[in-house]
Amino acid sequence: MSTLTNVFAAHADATGEIYAGAANLAGYQLASGGTAGEIVFRDGGSGGTVLLTVNITTNTAVISTFLPGNGIRFTTDIYVTLPASAAVTIFCG
Repeated sequence: MSTLTNVFAAHADATGEIYAGAANLAGYQLASGGTAGEIVFRDGGSGGTVLLTVNITTNTAVISTFLPGNGIRFTTDIYVTLPASAAVTIFCG
């Protein structure tokens, strides 16, 4: 297992492109804001390939997850779909 270098973070509190360009998603921190639903990460914009879906509940606890190895590779961009009131911070390299 290797480790990513030149790691950066990006934040979104609304649906849209969270990072423009290729990157490896190494981890994320989610806050539901009290709204249940799915947080969907796509490669290639709003109609792109779904690479990760995370279910969240109305619990307002923050969920932090680090992905193994080099994480998930996004070749075009990272687009995130968020339920109302949810927010996400991603860690990429």
